Amino acid sequence: MVDAASGELKIAILLPCFNEASTIASVVQGFRSALPSARIYVYDNNSTDGTALAAMLAGAEVRRERRQGKGHVVRRMFADIEADLYIMADGDGTYAPEDADELVRTLLTERVDMVVGTRRGVHADAGRQGHAAGNRLFNLLYRQMFGSDFTDIFSGYRIFTRRFVKSFPAVSGGFEIETEMSVHASRLKLPVTELELDYGRRPEGSFSKLSTFRDGFRILRMFAMLMKETRPFAFFAVIAGLFCSAGLLFSAPVIIEYFNTGLVPRMPTWVFSLSLYGLGFVSFAAGVILDSVARGRNEVLRLNYINLPSLFSEQQRSPVATTEGKRDAA
Repeated sequence: MVDAASGELKIAILLPCFNEASTIASVVQGFRSALPSARIYVYDNNSTDGTALAAMLAGAEVRRERRQGKGHVVRRMFADIEADLYIMADGDGTYAPEDADELVRTLLTERVDMVVGTRRGVHADAGRQGHAAGNRLFNLLYRQMFGSDFTDIFSGYRIFTRRFVKSFPAVSGGFEIETEMSVHASRLKLPVTELELDYGRRPEGSFSKLSTFRDGFRILRMFAMLMKETRPFAFFAVIAGLFCSAGLLFSAPVIIEYFNTGLVPRMPTWVFSLSLYGLGFVSFAAGVILDSVARGRNEVLRLNYINLPSLFSEQQRSPVATTEGKRDAA
């Protein structure tokens, strides 16, 4: 959707917010200074502290999403807003608006569909040891389950092309939305990259909405769901292995006793172990079948993605040259 008259990219700044009245005005003003031509959208998620008014007075376009949770807000933003590039950040001031220009330049130079602003120093500002440990654990788990494309799957500072945004079938309701974005890119093998950026500390009066255990369990549940949907063979193979291992544990004493005495005195245990073996084989068969289904779904998602116009193939001149020319002129 390049502006044919000016050759400029239409950039949308997306800021999901919940009770960020103390910081949102400075964040909006920062993005206004960093990218003067961008349109800034603040989506208020049932704030009770005047966040919407503060954002409006700072010059942002304010909209509301009644369903509580960041995932619901992101899904609404991606559906509503039309642009060439989408920059998503938080309204709490922990991401520097002045880094937005570098995100744009990286995406255009690398010709990718998503750039993730990885957080330098995130562990020092995690607030609680549980958050820091959780970040490390979940990133390690992600790399084991879905691949090594990302080193910071929870970063909320990202830039996307329209192609990514309009092909992303968001289903998450909460903070696990960033994980879902990362898995979407990994499963379709989309061109992505990372850019290390400084991670700021929350100013006084601003508080994290994360709960170490509640959100940790929600993310684990999302990992399991995405594993089932994107890698069903591996998911059900693990379940099959657990059933068969339990079956072996119960059946081994019965088999040993049978070879020693020729008798099966514990028939209920033997029947129970055979049932566990049966469940294991059923799980394995389900994994084989669902793996074919998942491959078909990935093909459909990939076709939908490539049917959307590419930012780079549509432009009549280099977007890098355009942005650099604007900067030199300024």
